[in-house]
Amino acid sequence: MFYEKLKLLIIGYSEADANQLNTAFNRSGKQLIYQHANSLRDVRSALDTSSWDAVIAEYSIPGFDALQVLNLFKPYHQTTPFILYTSITDEEVILQVLRNGASDCVPKGHAARLILAINRSLELMDLKRRKRQADGHIYRMTYYDELTGLPKHNLFCEQAASLLSNTTVTSGMIAAVYFIDINRLSSINSKYGYSISDQLIQQFVSRLSIYPDNNCILARTEGGNFVFLKTGLASIDQVQAFANQLLALATASFIIHDLEFYISLTIGICLYPRDGREIEVLLANAESALSLTRKTWPNTYQFYTREIGEASLQKIKIEQSLQKIVNDKELVLHYQPVFDLVTRKAIGAEALIRWRHPELGFLLPNKFIPLAIESGAIVKIGRWVLLEACRQVKCWQDAGFDPAFIAVNLSAMELDQLLLINHVTEALHATGLDPSKLELEINESILMQDVDRSIRILKELKKMGIKIVMDNFGTDYSSLNYLRRLPIDTIKIGRLLVQDIACKSGNSAIITAIIALARNLDIQIRAEGVQSKAQLDFLQQASCHHIQGFLLTPPVSAEHFLSSIKQRRTGTFS
Repeated sequence: MFYEKLKLLIIGYSEADANQLNTAFNRSGKQLIYQHANSLRDVRSALDTSSWDAVIAEYSIPGFDALQVLNLFKPYHQTTPFILYTSITDEEVILQVLRNGASDCVPKGHAARLILAINRSLELMDLKRRKRQADGHIYRMTYYDELTGLPKHNLFCEQAASLLSNTTVTSGMIAAVYFIDINRLSSINSKYGYSISDQLIQQFVSRLSIYPDNNCILARTEGGNFVFLKTGLASIDQVQAFANQLLALATASFIIHDLEFYISLTIGICLYPRDGREIEVLLANAESALSLTRKTWPNTYQFYTREIGEASLQKIKIEQSLQKIVNDKELVLHYQPVFDLVTRKAIGAEALIRWRHPELGFLLPNKFIPLAIESGAIVKIGRWVLLEACRQVKCWQDAGFDPAFIAVNLSAMELDQLLLINHVTEALHATGLDPSKLELEINESILMQDVDRSIRILKELKKMGIKIVMDNFGTDYSSLNYLRRLPIDTIKIGRLLVQDIACKSGNSAIITAIIALARNLDIQIRAEGVQSKAQLDFLQQASCHHIQGFLLTPPVSAEHFLSSIKQRRTGTFS
């Protein structure tokens, strides 16, 4: 780097010496602006009134020396090069000056070497400056959120740990961690784009920022999640009052580009020291409380409890076990018979998965299937279920019971054309089961996500001879217009509609309409969740084809399935 102009403070030289230096610098192509000082008072005045590219000094000056200048110089310009340009040759003296902070030492009379030393020192200082800037940029990227300027998780943990360690929790004083989530942010992203949601977050942070003080720390963890640590609280009432203040921030609308947005918040709260003393533990517990709060009404808060913590630990344990779940020792299928309402005989069964967890015991699907879908383990599980269900039907056939079908549930992730076709083909080939015996149950909401794609996949399955059941029909009433297009063999009326037959006349009318529509389209009707005689009688009068439910028989293991339907064969539906 070439410095054409240099502003130097020259200390301890005569006017003639200064002029000689100026001439030498000019010959080297540099324009020199300088001031020379010959007393400590002049040096102090020069340092107070101006900044300098470099300072050059003689060692011995009447009344003081370079070491005194250095001591005076240090508080002012720690990044400005200080170069000893001296006639002194004593090596011990020179080393002493260098140890005290001088950048370099050049023998007096060697102006070219002095220029080189100044250039070298300035380049080094420039590199240090750029390194400090880069370090600062890396620090900001590491510890501060780029969108909001708030601390990130790692810095929050450092600051929170420090604040809690300095907080005296006596006489009932407590601290609270508030884990805050902006609801519906993902839907705003998908509808209006990230630019709008980013501006909404910035406006929300502006509202949040009125609260932090010496007893508060605010951070953004990710997306629409924020965490607040507030210390110095005297009671639970104060904890709740602050939570209500936070919730109130979402009551006023957010205006962005003439668009008006309303949001709601959910908050999980964890108390220090009751719910933990380490900040990471407090954060985890507050987030666990938040997860439970999401299942309740929006714009509310939930305190962490031991029960929430136990549920969270169970969830973690299940997630960790999911990748090792697929083996004969842990997974098991239970089967719920499906009955024909005319003949009152069991005509088929639905395969329902269970998990014999080595630590948590017998788990029903609602405990682990949602987590399996999140983790992707559902694909392996679904493959195992297909194979095992088909194998079991062959076993029943050998035992003299030839069901019309075995129904297997599919998740959205499994509804991949190539993968699903391969898994179905594999199961049928391995067991030798007739494809017409296999029914695939697919939730109505999944089929409606992309109707055209669903039609393509279902047609491929139909070509193989597979039958298709639309599961949980009637929940959203969204698929009525698509029934003519979708290659559906059976629609399964959702459990919620069936359960409310007796108490909600509207549900009865909906079921009657569904059955009439399906019969006109030559589609079979199946109702699940039948638990009472009143439900059974209504479905029979409405000409429903098939039913299943606890009134008839609950899901049972493969070993007890045949004995269960034999008992039902000699009994009644009452």
